[in-house]
Amino acid sequence: MSIEVERFFSAQSPLAAEVDTFRPREQQRDMALAVAAAIRDNAILVAEAGTGTGKTFAYLVPALLNGGKVIISTGTKNLQDQLFQKDLPKVRGALKAPVAIALLKGRANYVCHYHLERALSDGRFATREDIKHLAKIKQYAKISDSGDKSGLADVSETAPIWMHVTSTRDNCLGQECPNHKECFVLKARTEAMKADIVVVNHHLFFADVMLRDEGVAELLPACNTVIFDEAHQLPETASLFFGENLSTSQLLDLARDARIEAMTSAKDFAPLPKACDELDKAARDLRLVFKKEGRLPAIATKDFKEFAPALKTVSEKLSQLGGLLEKQAERSEGLENCWQRASALSLQLTAWQKGDQPDQVRWLEIFHHSLQLNTTPLSIAEIFEKQIGGSQRAWIFTSATLAVKQDFSHYQAEMGLLKAQTACWDSPFNYAEQAMLYVPQNLPEPNSFEYTEAVIKAALPMLEASQGRAFLLFTSLRAMQRAHEILTVEFESRGWNYPLLLQGEGSRNELLTRFRNLGNAVLLGSQSFWEGVDVRGDALSLVIIDKLPFAPPDDPVLAARIAQLTKQGRNAFMEYQLPRTIITLKQGAGRLIRDETDRGVLMICDPRLITKPYGKRIWQSLPPMKRTRIEAEAVAFFSASNL
Repeated sequence: MSIEVERFFSAQSPLAAEVDTFRPREQQRDMALAVAAAIRDNAILVAEAGTGTGKTFAYLVPALLNGGKVIISTGTKNLQDQLFQKDLPKVRGALKAPVAIALLKGRANYVCHYHLERALSDGRFATREDIKHLAKIKQYAKISDSGDKSGLADVSETAPIWMHVTSTRDNCLGQECPNHKECFVLKARTEAMKADIVVVNHHLFFADVMLRDEGVAELLPACNTVIFDEAHQLPETASLFFGENLSTSQLLDLARDARIEAMTSAKDFAPLPKACDELDKAARDLRLVFKKEGRLPAIATKDFKEFAPALKTVSEKLSQLGGLLEKQAERSEGLENCWQRASALSLQLTAWQKGDQPDQVRWLEIFHHSLQLNTTPLSIAEIFEKQIGGSQRAWIFTSATLAVKQDFSHYQAEMGLLKAQTACWDSPFNYAEQAMLYVPQNLPEPNSFEYTEAVIKAALPMLEASQGRAFLLFTSLRAMQRAHEILTVEFESRGWNYPLLLQGEGSRNELLTRFRNLGNAVLLGSQSFWEGVDVRGDALSLVIIDKLPFAPPDDPVLAARIAQLTKQGRNAFMEYQLPRTIITLKQGAGRLIRDETDRGVLMICDPRLITKPYGKRIWQSLPPMKRTRIEAEAVAFFSASNL
């Protein structure tokens, strides 16, 4: 197969006819050969490929040439759609490969006929917009082949109505559903079973590995190759699904669904709606114990006197509703399903209340409208190693950011991949000519009160030199908001007409489209803009990062993992915290140069990059840009490069 792979990455590659921007790249060819060898040997390969390598084609070509069934798991639904709609068809066309491809998403992405009918008959919605959206979804369900909500442009994918017309693992009736034969989820899974290449995302993959719910488990036995793109996200995603979580949203959904089922199938049983209302109130009261959003270790709930009695009330009301549902369960599939859900949630709640286990941490996450009780394993390495061990198939893990100075030991240890082969290819871009790393002088310590003001003061000359065209990436929403306030005043006083865009003022895709089209905008973002964002050309010429992205030390999962490593006599900072920070920083820095003609300045404001012993390890992990601490040199880079 290696000769065939080489041919597809040569100057005469058939890919050139399908892809206008195709250029032979040594790194891309070498990565493709390594992937081909791993597939041939049923090996595990962990591969970092710098920005511009073209890693997508580097794994797609050998995967399609080899034949057999392939599962490709991506970090986001956006990347999932791009693979399915653009990249895979191009490679399939170039290879003239007669392979069937399928896209499989989580059930919450597909209209559910059963719940759509329930929503239409219920008729109780908060806004006129919900009613208008419901009518559009009804029509869409009649004409759509897939039922995928991304296919209905008239209704935003984040619209509240979707939760009423899609199913969850909890409320799906399965084979008992009266609409089973026309189910869009079932159709997607059937197509995935028949396909040669199936594109999923990490959440779907791990939800299925643990819960056997989303259809991936049925695909794995026949699968020859599993490829994880954006594999740097896997430790976080796997931790989420290898643990347990229970939210007040699940309780509210149960109360809502049981109430609707009672109105339909148990109108003569008055205690049931009353019990639904009581659980609804108890769940809302539990959330209201906490005034601020954030994360807390379970032990910290002792500081909230109302928490224990509120949790006890939820447990009692849940048990009470479960008992009533059991008496009515045989009257409909929906009531039976609600009873099963109530029983499962009761068991989960009881388990969470039992206390900490040696290798787990219990913690709470408080969102705007909900509260989630979590149990997370301190290490996923052993669990994941068991999941992939013993299978006769290839496992490929790839991303632009997996290593620290080409050392993969942190990632391998975290994922249980100690026996994996590793490989690293630098970006083909000429960073020494295309980019400059600028660390300003005389900034205060990052934890100082006036730090964000100092960052913006240092950023203003750069924003003027770049004529807008900048990303400002922050490690916290609070700093982002404060920076926006300062910049709004500064832009007005200076008469600058660079449009200011702020994360949260629209969806990420909407903001990026505006940013590209405006050509001289300044976009302020936090976590969601550090990765998976691709702006090529002159619209983005400056990326400013306020702080090194260390995870908050009071994060309950991080704190527990640090405590465990320290107890084992290990250096938690060097082994765990620093490598994760470097990988995140590499993602943020990677927003700047996206094409061989891009040029720009990466400005990292955090003085620790220079003053701390570990700073050198961080900047040495970044691409080999010119470096300066002198503002005039950074400003001059723009005029020198005609940016």
